[in-house]
Amino acid sequence: MAFATRTHSPYQVAVIRIGYGFFFACYLLREWPNRRVLFGDHNPWSQTMARTLTADTHAFTVLTWSGGRWWFELVYHGALAAAVLLMLGWRTRATAVLFLVGVLAIENRSPFAGDAGDDIIRIMAVYLAFTRCGRVWSLDARRRGPWAGGTRRDRSGAALWLALGPPLLWASCLHWDGWLGVFWAMWGLQGLWFALDRWAPRHAMRSLLDSGAAMLHNSAMLVIAAQVCFIYASAGLYKSQGTKWQDGSAVYYAMHLDLFRPWPWLTDLVSANMLLVFLLCYGTVIMQISFPFTLMYRKVKNVLLSVMILEHVGIAVVLGIPFLSLAMIVSDSVFLPTALLVRAGGRSSVLVRRIRERRGRYVGGQCPEGA
Repeated sequence: MAFATRTHSPYQVAVIRIGYGFFFACYLLREWPNRRVLFGDHNPWSQTMARTLTADTHAFTVLTWSGGRWWFELVYHGALAAAVLLMLGWRTRATAVLFLVGVLAIENRSPFAGDAGDDIIRIMAVYLAFTRCGRVWSLDARRRGPWAGGTRRDRSGAALWLALGPPLLWASCLHWDGWLGVFWAMWGLQGLWFALDRWAPRHAMRSLLDSGAAMLHNSAMLVIAAQVCFIYASAGLYKSQGTKWQDGSAVYYAMHLDLFRPWPWLTDLVSANMLLVFLLCYGTVIMQISFPFTLMYRKVKNVLLSVMILEHVGIAVVLGIPFLSLAMIVSDSVFLPTALLVRAGGRSSVLVRRIRERRGRYVGGQCPEGA
């Protein structure tokens, strides 16, 4: 019963929302100088090849609708804006879907230009669109909270919903796709919710929609958790079949590839210790294969999760793969303890409050002693 009536893991999904919004915004900013070559009208992977591939794979991307520069610029910067707004938690029902459209547009336009981190965010963006990711730590939560003040009805959400209707209709008329059917269903259900909230807030249909949204959110969170387990288990099993992983030398050879040597002195320092390299190889395989089984034991899971997050940080620094590591750290947050996240959020709120108070003293001309 609680699965259909209560939204589970609101703090974990908030971390995922913030993390993936930050991830994709940083990714687009990093590639901004080369955006036209990687994803736009100067891309060696031509529009014809992209359309042929998407027709075979049924991948969705709005960048194949037109090869013009200004269409690409609109989609690229729109995806960047959607990522920032999702990270801030502004109108997450709409921005999560716009974020999904932006991710699919960019990633599916040049599917061979990315790495595993791009694959992860492409999958997780789909699941995130079906969650209630703005319940906490968001502008949506602030607007609904007791500190919002007043009882004025919120009309900007309905206005945004109406504004998204004409573009969706235009896209459906020109380039119908199965994904557009999904977006129409989301748009229609959200419109029904707005109508019931405005004219029949106590109607049984309103309660049914809320219960359906909670169930959909909880199902999406379960799928995210299962996806993370599948990523780790499959990666560990594939590694266990490789001869270099079996003899404990895979990490050594990876550190001597020019592509994975952002700090040559650091990689040489790590790879010089063969015992450490051997432990990293076997430890990685053992942790990845055993991770799904540790979920039944909370303390063991928390310890292993901490070690794996530290390992991802090490991979980001030593091997120079920051976005893949960030994608996995954000995905791992689905298993973080709620008490830890609540405590971290409380301390962050206290810190922000102190900064505001200190700033107010300076602005008011009351400089603290010793400053």
